[in-house]
Amino acid sequence: MNSKKILGVRNLHVSFKTYAGVVQAVRGVDFYLEKGETLAIVGESGCGKTVTVKTIMGLLPKEQSIVSGEGVEVNFHNKNLLNLSENEMAEIRGNHISMIFQDPMTSLNPTMKIGNQIAESIVIHENKSEEEAKKIALNILELVNIPNAKERINQYPFELSGGMRQRIMIGIALACDPEILIADEPTTALDVTIQAQIMDLIKKLQDKKNTGVILVTHDLGVVASVADRIQVMYAGEVVERGTTNEIFYSPKHPYTFALLESIPKLSDHKQKELYSLVGTPPDLTNPPKGCPFAARCKYAMKICRVKHPEITSFGETQESSCWLHHEKADLSDVSEILLKRGVANAEFK
Repeated sequence: MNSKKILGVRNLHVSFKTYAGVVQAVRGVDFYLEKGETLAIVGESGCGKTVTVKTIMGLLPKEQSIVSGEGVEVNFHNKNLLNLSENEMAEIRGNHISMIFQDPMTSLNPTMKIGNQIAESIVIHENKSEEEAKKIALNILELVNIPNAKERINQYPFELSGGMRQRIMIGIALACDPEILIADEPTTALDVTIQAQIMDLIKKLQDKKNTGVILVTHDLGVVASVADRIQVMYAGEVVERGTTNEIFYSPKHPYTFALLESIPKLSDHKQKELYSLVGTPPDLTNPPKGCPFAARCKYAMKICRVKHPEITSFGETQESSCWLHHEKADLSDVSEILLKRGVANAEFK
């Protein structure tokens, strides 16, 4: 693995056993993460984002989940995390790879003071005494901009606001200086002002500690100013990937168009209804043979419904799985749309 790359995921397939059948939640996902960079995984609910990162953390229920794929690998420091025992993963989890979960109120222990919750992982992984861990916890509270940290350290989660609880979650995740921080919808249910503060905090802490960040979100607007690269997921697959500039200025997949179109724009002076993508994702107990987005795509052709699209590369960093970019496809109807998407989305940067 490249010396800059600290994580590599290859051909990841994850399925779940249900009463309705086997749900193929993640289907052939590949990506990598470099030290100090932010990779955003974007897509609507149910596309496989959270399942992907929970697989990395080893947090899937063993009885119901199936991790498979030819040559499947989650490579971290030349170790395949999928082959490690629970005890070995417990050493990595929180110490080398940490995760900020969606809802801090359900992730934090309501019966423990926040200082003890931060100190807990420091005692376990850093071999510190409780007194030393408490001092470090106080420093962490100040680092994540918790006001009156000396008082807050002895409070319970229910005594704090949503924004403060999310900061506490970030503090717990960063307590042991992990190499990788996974942020799973870290701004969900927060107002836009607090969202911006949380994202700014994660970015500042990342720059200070040179941490690699995987940011999971359904909102492209959130990642516009913080992500280095973006991969767009739909129905368990990565349908497009590229640098942030490439995704915003020159998107290639119709699903990416739809995500960008659904974000309110400052240039829309006239009052109009916000764009909403019609239809629902496919049933992943029986995935379609062709493109999974074909049933909702206004540009779909006959081949889209019967054959899975090939991957088309647009330089070293951008690629898309879409038949529109095949050499035999007629782009006359969509070339102008492609151009407009890039120009219209420039304002997000």
